[in-house]
Amino acid sequence: MFTGIVEDLGTVVQFSPCGSGAQIVGRTALPAADFSPGDSVALNGACQTVERCADGMLTFYALRETLNKTNLKYLRAGEVVNLETALRLGGKLGGHLVSGHIDCTAAVQSIKERAGDITLTIARPPVETFPVVAKGSIAINGVSLTIAELNAESVSVCIIPHTWEHTNLRLLKTGSEVNLEADLIGKYVCTLMEPYKHRPSVSMDDLRRAGF
Repeated sequence: MFTGIVEDLGTVVQFSPCGSGAQIVGRTALPAADFSPGDSVALNGACQTVERCADGMLTFYALRETLNKTNLKYLRAGEVVNLETALRLGGKLGGHLVSGHIDCTAAVQSIKERAGDITLTIARPPVETFPVVAKGSIAINGVSLTIAELNAESVSVCIIPHTWEHTNLRLLKTGSEVNLEADLIGKYVCTLMEPYKHRPSVSMDDLRRAGF
């Protein structure tokens, strides 16, 4: 479990196809004591398991499923990635609950400066597979953000200067593909409501037969 608060900008050192997936090696400035083999780390918001850690280098193995569903498949040496270590019990929940399980990717439609803030607009995924609400939470490349504007075609978030400078969102361009994770609680609510979506409405006769 993560919170969407990026702790470090890592640099990809190596991306190598390996079996049906890929091995990713990255450099981090975070203390070596923060990592052990088997630990979970969010890489651009995607939860990955540390295979090796030594001398500021982290090695991960990304499954084919992960590559298919995320933008990790586009990583190459020299690229910058958002890194976050797993939330510890008793730690600060500075963003929102983020599972590190990417729902889908979407393309950046525009990046605009507005009154000192940056407005990032991305294509909206299908409503039935990606539940979002205005002023609700969303994780973009693993960064916890609040939805500022929402319509049928797009989702917009406003990014403060600190977040812009300390994440790889500042490196995005129009057309860039970003990892998206919808709000965890919202996804559970939608799943629980699914069986009731297509039921006929309740009539007064139904209520009387039920004893009301």
